[in-house]
Amino acid sequence: MIYGKRILGQVRKAIQDYNMIEDGDRIAVGVSGGKDSLTLLVALSRLRSFFPKRFELEAITLDMGLGNFDTTPIRQLCSDLGVNYTVEETYIGKVVFEARQEENPCSLCANMRRGALHNAALRLGCNKVALAHHRDDAIETLLLSLIYEGRFHTFSPVTWLDRKKLYLIRPLIYTEEKEIKAFVREYGLNPVPSPCHLDGHTKRQYIKDLLGTLSKDTRDVKSNIFGAMKRSGICGW
Repeated sequence: MIYGKRILGQVRKAIQDYNMIEDGDRIAVGVSGGKDSLTLLVALSRLRSFFPKRFELEAITLDMGLGNFDTTPIRQLCSDLGVNYTVEETYIGKVVFEARQEENPCSLCANMRRGALHNAALRLGCNKVALAHHRDDAIETLLLSLIYEGRFHTFSPVTWLDRKKLYLIRPLIYTEEKEIKAFVREYGLNPVPSPCHLDGHTKRQYIKDLLGTLSKDTRDVKSNIFGAMKRSGICGW
């Protein structure tokens, strides 16, 4: 498996470069069912067999309360990998789209999802939460912040949440989205479609499309931006 080995190597390098995992860690993996989170779950599960530091995994999916959301493929994958699986029932979808009727709901939804995931992780005895943000996500977040907020900012590979006493880690930070897509095909994973009706119609999707257009003229545009982020040391990079 070409992409399996490549992504596993990238994940291991990210973990070592940013000291993401220590002996005895109990890590909650946020699993939405999309391609990114399934890839992260498989990579961390496979890493357990040879990584020098011993750690445990818990997979957590948030049910957003947005109607029919079939977690069967996720549950089967977790069973195959030997990872305990928890579905956390929430009313986030109803709060965002019905009670609040937010015009731009993504920010509120993200905040509520983070809180629900962190609380579930703590309840399961985890000291770290692994998120499936990849290299393209980091670049897109930087441009979103620059264009819409007027600041040079993106997420950090490792974040300490003082109030929750949790670490957030992002082991896919060196992995490109196109590599994840190839891995999903290679491994035969079955991503679960997002139940959110705004999926693919957000500002992030606009930035993703913009980068795609820029890459047609300047092939290395994303590599150049990512390199600039690392050289600047922004947000602990």
